[in-house]
Amino acid sequence: MINFIKNFRKDEDGAVTVDWVVLTAAVVGLAIAAMSAIGTSTDTLTTAVGTEITGAGDAATSGGSTP
Repeated sequence: MINFIKNFRKDEDGAVTVDWVVLTAAVVGLAIAAMSAIGTSTDTLTTAVGTEITGAGDAATSGGSTP
């Protein structure tokens, strides 16, 4: 019985699994934080590009020249 307890205490298989779970959670958390930070700027840029494309299309169909 004492040998079983000593072996159980030295066994690190479960600890490695916990390390991987924590590491994976940290990577996912950082990815979510990065997407939040980049998402706001991307929305602004996408809106600006869409406005320019719409304006260029309107000028082309009305016979005007585009810069």
